[in-house]
Amino acid sequence: MKKLAICLLVILSFQINAQTAIFDKQESYTRQDSLRGSITPERAWWNLKHYHLSVKVDPENKFISGTNIITYEVLDENNVLQIDLQEPMKITQATQENQELKINREGNAYFIELPKQKAGEEASVTVAFEGKPREAIRAPWDGGYSWKKDENGNHFVATSNQGIGASLWWPCKDHMYDEPENGITLNITAPENLTAVGNGRLIKSKKNKDGTKTFSWNVVNPINNYGVNVNIGDYVNISSKYKGEKGELDVDFWVLKYNEDKAKEHFKDAYRTLEAFEHWFGPYPFYEDSYKLVEVPYLGMEHQSSVTYGNQYQKGYLGSDLSGTGWGLKWDYIIIHETGHEWFANNITYKDAADMWVHEGFTQYSECLFIEYFYGKEAGAEYNQGLRFGISNNEPLIGDYYVNQEGSGDMYAKGSNLLHTIRQVVNDDGKWRAILRGLNKDFYHQTVTTQEIETYISEKSGKDLSKVFDQYLRDIRIPVLEYVVKDNQMIYRWANCIEGFDMPLRIKVGEEELWISPKTRHQVMELPKGEVSFDDDFYVYTHKVM
Repeated sequence: MKKLAICLLVILSFQINAQTAIFDKQESYTRQDSLRGSITPERAWWNLKHYHLSVKVDPENKFISGTNIITYEVLDENNVLQIDLQEPMKITQATQENQELKINREGNAYFIELPKQKAGEEASVTVAFEGKPREAIRAPWDGGYSWKKDENGNHFVATSNQGIGASLWWPCKDHMYDEPENGITLNITAPENLTAVGNGRLIKSKKNKDGTKTFSWNVVNPINNYGVNVNIGDYVNISSKYKGEKGELDVDFWVLKYNEDKAKEHFKDAYRTLEAFEHWFGPYPFYEDSYKLVEVPYLGMEHQSSVTYGNQYQKGYLGSDLSGTGWGLKWDYIIIHETGHEWFANNITYKDAADMWVHEGFTQYSECLFIEYFYGKEAGAEYNQGLRFGISNNEPLIGDYYVNQEGSGDMYAKGSNLLHTIRQVVNDDGKWRAILRGLNKDFYHQTVTTQEIETYISEKSGKDLSKVFDQYLRDIRIPVLEYVVKDNQMIYRWANCIEGFDMPLRIKVGEEELWISPKTRHQVMELPKGEVSFDDDFYVYTHKVM
């Protein structure tokens, strides 16, 4: 009992320190953070219907200019509209029905004064912009334009702006809660010797008299702002069709000309990905807009219907396996991971950056499901367990709300392990797959909160998982099952956890599989004869008290 008391004291001390770390964590936020991250009154009164974005890209001078026609529905009477554009970019003019409008600027937020807007009406405002956008140094992590050149000296340009926001380079309603219901028309003007690739389908292209060429792309589905992208290069198109759950899906690969043969072989992983994820998550969410892989001069990003790729035609993550198990070297990480985001990020999109785990946790877990689909359930589980070595457990997965602040980088691997743990609790693989497919069906093309996702999984599983979500999303501690075995009895409880944590756990005694329901208070159970072992698919620790 003395050893037990010492052990409990150590764990209690850890708990207190962990809680202190959580509750003492404070960030200093500014009004600009609130203007970027909250649904301000100047955003709330109007609903996005469509963007018509035209941008001329001058790679030689790293300069862009253009217009955005923003069509919206008036929900409540108002006359001040917030549009976002980050320095050093500038809005030069705003007009409605050919009338120039007054603009008041506050940092990266532009407040446009309109004639009185009547509820129920649909209107549009045209915003002109120009400037030298922020250049990405470590894309896609820092965001911006990547101004590079290919091996032949041709300009090779691409955008990436997750987190920092699409307003880094184009004027928009830069908050994730509202997406243009009718998509976006994207006109990209580039040097005439190059090809510009955007989202959706290529509608037309035309040569201009000034040595440029304009490519018109169209998206008919709702699209999040950071999913809009521009890619310019000496591209060749590899076109095919994939027979999926909703019929024929147009598949296009846009790659640098000298990589065409390499891509034809290496990008076969894209078809495998579509096969596996349609099995697990349901139909690819954007059949109308096609599926593309687009080669870019950075690692890659989940741009909607225009997944960007820069993994150097290697298996794994730039040739390495993030799990250390070997399973990650059997497929191209960027193709599988970024395509997984078409379901979790582009189909189901967080309303607030604080809930970014919904994107990254589910998508990292999709890697495990890809492996399971092609290599077996045990292989997928091994990969997931290997990812645990990258978890820091130093900050909660949920970030701070209304200030565009994401949570811990653990949202990837820990988010995956949370989901895999919940799968064990559900203990019904058919039901689990139905939940994953149901999420993508019932939240089809919607923005969501983490609470909506948590509630959905609890309701569809028939289990109250609220404490499980609270433990892994909002706390940094990993639960410890403390137990003592003596005379065919086991005394056990959950420690190092939130109050009321009650997740059931699968154990084995000898060859017999049993379920226990630990609480935070001690419980006693009779054991059959045999050695006690615990299921590694649960992301928990165990501590046998001697």
